[in-house]
Amino acid sequence: MKDNFIDLIKIYCKSGDGGKGAIHFHRGKSISRGVSDGGNGGKGGDIIMRGNSNIHTFFHLKYKRHWIAYSGSPGKKKNLTGANGKDLFIEVPIGTIVKDSNQNILAEFTRNFQEKVLFQGGIGGKGNAFFKSSKRRSPRYAQSGIKTKGSWIILELKILADVGIIGFPNTGKSTLLSKITRARPKIGNFCFTTTIPNFGIVKMNYDSFTVADIPGIIEKASEGKGLGYNFLRHVERNFILLFLISANTENQKMEYLTLLNELKNFNPKLLSKKRLLAISKSDLIDKRMKNKIKKNFFLLKESVIFISSFTGDGILQLKKELWNSVRENEKKK
Repeated sequence: MKDNFIDLIKIYCKSGDGGKGAIHFHRGKSISRGVSDGGNGGKGGDIIMRGNSNIHTFFHLKYKRHWIAYSGSPGKKKNLTGANGKDLFIEVPIGTIVKDSNQNILAEFTRNFQEKVLFQGGIGGKGNAFFKSSKRRSPRYAQSGIKTKGSWIILELKILADVGIIGFPNTGKSTLLSKITRARPKIGNFCFTTTIPNFGIVKMNYDSFTVADIPGIIEKASEGKGLGYNFLRHVERNFILLFLISANTENQKMEYLTLLNELKNFNPKLLSKKRLLAISKSDLIDKRMKNKIKKNFFLLKESVIFISSFTGDGILQLKKELWNSVRENEKKK
C-alpha cells in the first residue's frame, strides 16, 4: 500500500500541434485558372486537468508519465477545415498543486470536477483560400499550424481534510481515527505503524467532516528525520489541527512544544491554524495525574480533552469539539 501512495510525481505534457493549411485549386469547365479553395488546419488538442474526489494518489500516473494530445488535421479542398485534435484529460486528486520546473504554481485543484486548461493546442494554419482576394485569386501558399512545445510539470498532493491528527508515533492516532470514522488504518505497537496518511469521515447527525491521520512526527522531522518531512506538507491543507499526546509519555508538555516547533520550522503559518489538544490513553492514568497535566497545559494557556479509544471516554466530547471548530471555520470562509 505504501508503494501505491504517491503524492509527488513529475510528468511530461504536450498539447497537440495545429494542422497545416491546405493548398488546393478548384478547376471547372468555365474556370480557366484554378481558384484557391484550400481549407484551414484544425486546432491541436488541449491538455486539460480535472479534479476527481475518487482518486487519492498519483498512482495512476506512475506508469504513464508522458501525456501528448492529438494534433489537428490538415485542411482540405473545398475550403473545408481539418478536424480539431482530441483534448486530453488528466484526472488528479483533490488537493493537487501543479508546478512548472521552476516551482511556479500553474494550478490548484480544490473541488471535484474542477477543470483547468494547462496547455492549449496549437492554432491551425490558414489554407490558401484564406489569402485569395479580388486581385489574387490563386495564391499558392498556406500556413503551417502552430507547433507546441512539451514540458515537464510537477504534481504535488496536499491532503484536503477538515481535521489533521498530529502526534508522535504510537500516540493512538490511527486507533482514534478508527473509532470516530469507518476507516480501518493499520494499527500496531511499533514506531511508524502509519507510513501513509489515512482518511476518514466523521458523521454528525445529517452532516459530516473529514479527518486525516498524518504519519508520526518526531523531533527534527522538519529537517527530514523520520517520516514527518514527507508528509508535513499535508498538514498545510488541514483547516484544524488535532494534537494527540499520549498520557503515558514522560513529559506531555515537552512533546507538545516539540510538535509545535517542528511545524514552525517547516512552515510558520501552520501555527496560526485552529488547534485542539487531546491526551490519549487516559485510562492509563489516575485523576491526580490528569489534574497535573491540566495544570501544566494551563500555564501554556491550552485546554485539554482526555480521551481513551479503549474505553470510549471523552470520544463523544472530542467529536463535538471538532465539529464546532469545523463549523466555525466554515463560517469564516
